[in-house]
Amino acid sequence: MLNIVVLNGGRGAASIIPAMLRHQGLNVTSIVNAYDDGKSTGEIRRFFDMLGPSDIRKVQELMLPEEDPQHEASRALFAFRYEVGADREAILAEMRAFADGGSSVAGIALTSRTVAAAVRTFVREFLDGLAVIEKARGARFEFGDCSLMNCLYAGAYLACRRDMELTTKTMDRLFRLKGTVLPNSVENKWLMALRQNGEVLYSEAEIVELRSNVLIDAVYLLDRPLDRTRFAALTLEQQRYFLSRHHAGAAASPGVRLALEQADVIVFSAGTQHSSLYPTYMSRGIAETIARNREALKVFVTNIGADYETPSYRASDYVRGAYKYLRLAEGRQYAMPELFSAILINNGRRKADETYVDYDEENFAEIPVRRIVDDFESAASPGKHDGARVIDTILSLYNETAGAP
Repeated sequence: MLNIVVLNGGRGAASIIPAMLRHQGLNVTSIVNAYDDGKSTGEIRRFFDMLGPSDIRKVQELMLPEEDPQHEASRALFAFRYEVGADREAILAEMRAFADGGSSVAGIALTSRTVAAAVRTFVREFLDGLAVIEKARGARFEFGDCSLMNCLYAGAYLACRRDMELTTKTMDRLFRLKGTVLPNSVENKWLMALRQNGEVLYSEAEIVELRSNVLIDAVYLLDRPLDRTRFAALTLEQQRYFLSRHHAGAAASPGVRLALEQADVIVFSAGTQHSSLYPTYMSRGIAETIARNREALKVFVTNIGADYETPSYRASDYVRGAYKYLRLAEGRQYAMPELFSAILINNGRRKADETYVDYDEENFAEIPVRRIVDDFESAASPGKHDGARVIDTILSLYNETAGAP
């Protein structure tokens, strides 16, 4: 069994992970950060004082086993969202009826007794916890556009004594996932950033959603969100000083370090860099553990298309950015080959309106890592990776390396 660890975001590996899972003999572990704070995930985070489950949930949905008799009901649970403007009291009453023995939640009938019993426990924990939290905070939780699984995650988090890694593993076992998803850290941090023009992005949601051609200069992890009004009153110099002194890098969880130690292949997936990938790379212990695993093949996959976080990035910028943030949390400077064995760069161009990431060959002169430049774009979904081709290339590289003297 070959152990493959993928560092990815919620959607960045949506083509790669399913392709991995279709291969026989691969043990797949996905590592994602849980700093999402937008929409219903932000509501869950603020009320339950926990990390955001949304990206974990998205990757776990990719791993639901099709052969499971519970598959359709499980997919429905993962996909269900309450409508904007949904009747809060009706939702609470329906949840309470299910917790007290009802046959369905949000209209979803759970055919597996084991799954139904566990979900019933999570719903009960969510409702009991929410009732007390609302009284303590003097605020009301709003269900508009809220993911049902986010609520179940909050309940499971309370049932698991506020241990996010244990919560994630509990969901893994309950739904018999074909792979494993782990949060990069169990520390409840809040993500923010500064653009090169001094504009402050106060949350993960703003990093993802605010459109601008101005590049992000740096990302930071804080112990708590900032008061916008007070922080805006500081000069740019004071803001930079504050953020540099209050950046609280999280430590990689024990499960993450163990997975990286035991990995035969480590894949740095494509995805949004500043919100999904750099915060994971900054975790203390990530770079150290990757560098110490000298036997593993370490493959970096560059993006096919530009996004709003990195509108002008070329292929080399993705590699240099990852290298920068991987080294930030450690006390030593790692050489690039300690972290990357090979870089996959796309040269396919199938979509007329796609802003493709250019391969800037001239800027790789000082990047001493093997490059594979090929058409990695999906013919069926232009603008996205062909997951099967990416995995076949990675496995070919692994077999080539494993056979080397």
